[in-house]
Amino acid sequence: MRSIWRTLDPALARDIGLVCLADAFVGVSYGAIAVSSGFQIWVPMLLSVLVFAGAAQFMFIGIVASGGNLVAAVLAGLLVNARHVPFGFAVGDLLGDRWPARIAGSHLMIDEAVAFALARPDREQRRAAYWTCGVGLFVCWNAGVVAGAFAGTAITDTDAFGLDAAFPAVLLALVLPSLKDRRTRLAVLIGVVAALATTPFLPSGLPVLIALTGMLVAVRAPEPAPEVAR
Repeated sequence: MRSIWRTLDPALARDIGLVCLADAFVGVSYGAIAVSSGFQIWVPMLLSVLVFAGAAQFMFIGIVASGGNLVAAVLAGLLVNARHVPFGFAVGDLLGDRWPARIAGSHLMIDEAVAFALARPDREQRRAAYWTCGVGLFVCWNAGVVAGAFAGTAITDTDAFGLDAAFPAVLLALVLPSLKDRRTRLAVLIGVVAALATTPFLPSGLPVLIALTGMLVAVRAPEPAPEVAR
């Protein structure tokens, strides 16, 4: 782990710190929403430790709070987290060779950590970005959830704070640098169109998976021919 801290540059540490701060506020929102919806305080805390992925936790709480059964809520959470399968292929080499490290790294596999890792130029920096962001988010998210859970009885209207918007805003800021590549822009555009077109007709979670069809375009699209010096 010492090599990770030596590799981490100040600019990257600052960016990761800002993301951790934003997610801590979202964690407060999640904890408050869960408790104000009638869940016991320990429920969002336990989910945050065992599941960690925020989107799946929000979906689970939302489905159960609206009258859905536990099986449907669990299946919906698993469906949303299916995006971690391609994540694993993308960053699997950063988790280490030993099984304890790979298990811990897999549990910390979250959108922001993967995005930070893929944006770095070499393997050592990607590894530093992934582990620093993953550990930082795990600590900050769970701390936020604990604070929000205890404040849930006092916050009657969690939507008024607009904290849920921090998730898409953070992710958009992370992926913007990658959109400089033409093939990546095409894949993102196809994925967005597919998700928006299917959202009115499919259950929550499925449009996100259908958006992955854009990745097929990125894989099959030919690389531009290199320019020959004259």
